Amino acid sequence: MAIARHERGVRADLQALLSQIHPVFMLPPLAASWFGAVVAGEFAITVGAVHMAAMFFAVYTAHVKDGYIDFHHRGEDDDHPMTIRGCRLALVGAAVGFALCTLTLGVVVGTGAALITLPTWFIGYLHAPQLDTNPVTTTLGYPTGIALAILGGFYVQTTAISAEIAGFGAVFLVTLAGVKIIDDEQDYDYDKSIDKQTVSVFLGRRRARALATTLLWVGMIGVLWGTLGGLFPPSTPAAALAFGSIVIVARPATPTIATMLLIRGAYVFLALLLVAVWFRPLSGAMLPDITFLGEYTYLATEVLFGTVALGLIAYADAFRSATRTIVALYPLAYVWDWYTLEVGVFDITMRTGYDLVGIPIEEHIFMIVVPALVIGLHEALQTATTEVEPAE
Repeated sequence: MAIARHERGVRADLQALLSQIHPVFMLPPLAASWFGAVVAGEFAITVGAVHMAAMFFAVYTAHVKDGYIDFHHRGEDDDHPMTIRGCRLALVGAAVGFALCTLTLGVVVGTGAALITLPTWFIGYLHAPQLDTNPVTTTLGYPTGIALAILGGFYVQTTAISAEIAGFGAVFLVTLAGVKIIDDEQDYDYDKSIDKQTVSVFLGRRRARALATTLLWVGMIGVLWGTLGGLFPPSTPAAALAFGSIVIVARPATPTIATMLLIRGAYVFLALLLVAVWFRPLSGAMLPDITFLGEYTYLATEVLFGTVALGLIAYADAFRSATRTIVALYPLAYVWDWYTLEVGVFDITMRTGYDLVGIPIEEHIFMIVVPALVIGLHEALQTATTEVEPAE
């Protein structure tokens, strides 16, 4: 019995096998493996190539098994290029390839290299029908594989896991979980009809999209935390800024368009992180020092962010709501600020020295600027994008 369903011959069988290499989903794990190697610094190309090959076989297993289950067992797909026997042969071949790579890593690098690589195959093989019926495992399968590819790519070069690589793995786990939720939303109608519990089916499309957006932003904030905490190179936030702009554009889009944008945005995100890690362009650069302004330093920062807040409020035409909220919040903020200063919780040094009703004048301005900035940003986002309100 042939491997290909529609045609016969070696060429047809080869084309059927190659059809299970889906570049959109195959390239990120391979790139993630090399990203881990780059974070390691000096790396051995041969060992890195073996780990990358292992990732290839793990993802190939997932693609073949998913098509095999969805077409030959569930009847979800309209067509599939491979016969049942072809799928099984491809699975055996991929398993053998993965086993050889993992065994090689275990012998050349050590047992730890094999152990950190091994779970990726199980994630791929169990994706269908075991993991893709639960909203948690459906969402986290692919992102977990990417995170393990990053960690594994680093480990096979260093035989250790650093805080830096663990941080990058966590960022991609959270970020890609958000992308996966939106990706699964494309099949919402069909998944709901067969009671397939993706996050969109489980929570409803609107709440699922909100959760996905939250996860994407948590990932971007994680980059900022890692950078300011000293884990990531100083230029890393540029990658988060680029991807965050794509998240904003994708927010009101249909699931198909949003997925297309976010997947390509993830490529850009990874590429910019690679540049940040490899070249470290801002390493050694000092933060802008504006303390030459002396006693006007704090006031200058308030003018800067206050100008941004005013621009956002003007863009969204939200002066009334901003004023109402600031007036309501001010008494509480004033009492809180006065008390913390009175008991010595903090001290403000770079200020003019002028007080107004018991607290520095800069603190009065601060209590206006901060809520104005929050309201301005919120209202500007609402104006710039249309909230997705799909039917349940």
